[in-house]
Amino acid sequence: MKVMRLLSSLKHDESERGIFHLGRALVKNEHTSIIVSSADEDNDLVRRLKRDGNIYHQLHMNKKSWLSLLQVSSLRHLIEKYEPDVIHVHSRTPAWILHLALRRARVRRLPKLVSTMYGFYPINKYSQALLDVDTIITVSDSVTNYLKKGLRREDVDPTIIKRIYRGIDTRRYPYRHNPSVYWLRHTFAEYPELEHKKWLVFPTVIGNEYGQEWLIDILGNLQEQFPNIHAIIMDDDFRDGDVAHEDFRQRSNTLELAERITYVGSKRNDMREWLSAANIVMALANEPESIGINALQAIHLGTPVIGWDQAAFSEILQPLYPQGLVKKYNANALCKAVRNQLESVTRPEMTNKFTMREMIEETLAVYQGLYDDALAEEQAKADAIAVRRIKKSLKKPAKPILSVAVKNVEPVNKNATVKLSKEASKIVDTAEIAEDHQEP
Repeated sequence: MKVMRLLSSLKHDESERGIFHLGRALVKNEHTSIIVSSADEDNDLVRRLKRDGNIYHQLHMNKKSWLSLLQVSSLRHLIEKYEPDVIHVHSRTPAWILHLALRRARVRRLPKLVSTMYGFYPINKYSQALLDVDTIITVSDSVTNYLKKGLRREDVDPTIIKRIYRGIDTRRYPYRHNPSVYWLRHTFAEYPELEHKKWLVFPTVIGNEYGQEWLIDILGNLQEQFPNIHAIIMDDDFRDGDVAHEDFRQRSNTLELAERITYVGSKRNDMREWLSAANIVMALANEPESIGINALQAIHLGTPVIGWDQAAFSEILQPLYPQGLVKKYNANALCKAVRNQLESVTRPEMTNKFTMREMIEETLAVYQGLYDDALAEEQAKADAIAVRRIKKSLKKPAKPILSVAVKNVEPVNKNATVKLSKEASKIVDTAEIAEDHQEP
């Protein structure tokens, strides 16, 4: 089986898409894995893909860029070269390029198409390319329900929607992982205000949809009861022209809470250490989350998570850590949940749900099912052609063996006598003479 995957870039969190793990699984199962993206050939991630046995090609299919349409012929050439059985698109721009490339592609059999919806994309013309496929993979039940509500029945058959949760690599995020002493010393040297504090880690940047303003309610209401409470935000301490960032800074300064907040930057490669060292990881997004990957990573590390009871946070915390769910947008309930957790620590139990292995197995099952369907359709088509040929041959009229016209024959008179002519009598006499000569 040949599987081609199309991506705008490789810069997204690999835990969300499982690009490397899925490619490795395809190669391990003796399938062909082809990845097309805009990353350069000398990129570290590309070298990692090639090292795992994937075939990589660079095509600039940047999001929402009309220049990406120039790659239609190049993608068509790749499809004709490899003739993949399944093509998996991970975003909308590559999906449009794919549909245009397939219009004139000269292939023996058209590939089966798979798309993944990673969020609550607007159901419009731009998203239509993700819907015109054989199977749509959604990353949570929330996205599935959103998709079904936004589409009319004639637009998509609900049976082609397959929900596959994003999974965590449990080897990289082992249960009860502890940061190294070296990391802790380096962190305290860089941020001395964090030592001997209760860490509330906010694992995302500041924005109107991410809910950083709820930290002010928590710090303001609990600072007297917990003097060592401290918020850690995964964002830079200043962003020029960012209204949400400036508003948050002004409010925290006005309420004299700025000393209880530390900004550690957004471009870090040690997220695992921050999540495992946290006392609580906060999941406070104002907009419904479709994946909630940071909350899921923290749960697998054994770190308590407190978040709103909505969308992906509900789907993750309900089966794994229900005491971390809070009635959405309720400041009193949020502060109470944080207080209870700081007073008596209760950690999530180890789980085998929402794992990378589970995600890979379900995705491979989708590929294999579509591949089997393609083979069955091809066989059915060949059988239909054979049946038509047989029926056509049976309908042809049989040719007569003799085509001689038969004349009218008069009935023979029973009383008629047979007279031998002189020639006949001569023939008889000659035969009798020949017999006489043969006798001894």
